[in-house]
Amino acid sequence: MDFDVKDLALADDGLRRIEWAEKDMPVLRKAIRERFLKEKPLKGIKIGACLHVTTETANLMRTLKEGGAEVFLCASNPLSTQDDVAAALVRIYEIPVFAVKGEDKDRYYSHIKAVLSKEPQITMDDGADLISTLHKERPSFIKDVIGGTEETTTGVVRLRAMADSGVLMYPIIAVNEALTKHMFDNRYGTGRSTIDGIMRATNKLLADSIFVVAGYGWCGKGVAMRARGMGAHVIVTEVDPLKALEAWMDGYMVMSMEEAAKVGDIFCTVTGNINVLREEHFKLMKDGAILCNAGHFNVEIDIPALERMAVSKRKVREMVDEYEMPDGRRIYLLAEGRLINLAAAEGHPASVMDMSFANQALSVEYLIKEGHRLEKKVYGVPEEIDREVARLKLEALGIKIDELTSEQKRYLSSWEEGT
Repeated sequence: MDFDVKDLALADDGLRRIEWAEKDMPVLRKAIRERFLKEKPLKGIKIGACLHVTTETANLMRTLKEGGAEVFLCASNPLSTQDDVAAALVRIYEIPVFAVKGEDKDRYYSHIKAVLSKEPQITMDDGADLISTLHKERPSFIKDVIGGTEETTTGVVRLRAMADSGVLMYPIIAVNEALTKHMFDNRYGTGRSTIDGIMRATNKLLADSIFVVAGYGWCGKGVAMRARGMGAHVIVTEVDPLKALEAWMDGYMVMSMEEAAKVGDIFCTVTGNINVLREEHFKLMKDGAILCNAGHFNVEIDIPALERMAVSKRKVREMVDEYEMPDGRRIYLLAEGRLINLAAAEGHPASVMDMSFANQALSVEYLIKEGHRLEKKVYGVPEEIDREVARLKLEALGIKIDELTSEQKRYLSSWEEGT
């Protein structure tokens, strides 16, 4: 079997952690995997996946394989791979994996190309690097592709740009747009795991800090909420007046980054955009300012500008680089500006990834059935899948909810009754 992982001897450790995560993924484990095992709805399909190689992803890969698919996996970020998990997937589950934590850019893209060389019929992305590489470098393979899925906001933005430009060559299901994904994974998952990553990297107390969150989308809301929960004084910066107003109404201080740069202790970017923190902000920051990013790519902090401005640089902790400014101030960058929650921590808790990856598995099944009818554009997750995932999650939690009575259904579908 073709693969590239750090060390197969790590597999036993990875297996234990995969099994631990599985306990908190009842929707994927029971409701979907058990049905997939019986029905084999993915039989004969090759799936190429470019995702964070974590314990939760391992359980998704197992589910797809037990559904009959042939699965190939590479990393969607050079620092997000859990090497013991990658080893377990290869040695124990016989799933080809091409991922090593800390791989350089060349090796990262060689792994993407290794997956593409298998000529997958379904692509599964987190950030759209797999599909963009396929379109640019392996267009001859596209004729056999049924469709793809995309896990994160950044990837959806890129794929919509491809669709708008007329270059997208097959349909994509934007899993990130599912309510059972972004309302929970983005908010509770990113919020929790980002704070976890910052604390593991720095061992700083948040309760006495001024914490600046750049961006108030669902991920930003989660980070702000969890930072406040740890006792931090939270500032939100935004470019969208509606989101800025929402942050203000939610009880946060709202200001421009120019203002926030002067007072912040910890800065976390969660925007999906480029150079959110840049030279004019670095010049204003106080000694000891900590910078990190929870957006998908390492472009939200202008690292080249920081390198250019600094008179010296040194690593002071495993995930902390210190940049000394000409005036003696020191600015600290966490995890090389990459995803702090996966580079310095373990990513989202399994219980929220259960819903995200349930959407992934069911969306793949939907593409196999309906992909030939879809246009070459980005679609949301079908509402029936979204609602089914929510229903299954409630069922797994032992929670019962009410149903509309016949009278209530008639009332909601009529217009005659008023006051």
